Amino acid sequence: MKLVTHYVFTTGILTIMATPFLGFYSGLIFSFIISWVSNTLIDRLGHETRGGYIRRTPRTHTLFRSIPWGLIPAVPIAILGGDLPIMVLGVIAGPSHMLLDVFTERGIYVKRCGKWKRLALAHFSYNNPLVNGIAIVIGALLLYLALQVQDQSVLTVSHLLQ
Repeated sequence: MKLVTHYVFTTGILTIMATPFLGFYSGLIFSFIISWVSNTLIDRLGHETRGGYIRRTPRTHTLFRSIPWGLIPAVPIAILGGDLPIMVLGVIAGPSHMLLDVFTERGIYVKRCGKWKRLALAHFSYNNPLVNGIAIVIGALLLYLALQVQDQSVLTVSHLLQ
């Protein structure tokens, strides 16, 4: 998938998870930072050029190896803010990148019989406008739902305080 697609999709997932704990706007800011840094690291460090073609590598494009790349931006934010939910966001950021990439033609890497093999579920081109658009819309819908969660949690808290 395109990098912008990863940014919006991951930000949507992380924001809806963070909103009940951090509020919508704080959750959105932290989620965007974690999404932007982790997805950029995964793509910049996990692609190489061979024979004039760019290809993914198992350095970052495996389920478990994607987790540390999400934690890299989350750890300093969590240390400064002291919030455990931010660490959880970091753990989710890398696998959300893999969730999108597993549907592309080159997929992600899994280890089978001691060797790295590709796993691709749908074989869409990474720049397919329809597939990228659907993922962006899902990310945007998750952001909208997070805003609704914020509104609901504010109402619930205000009712409890009365």
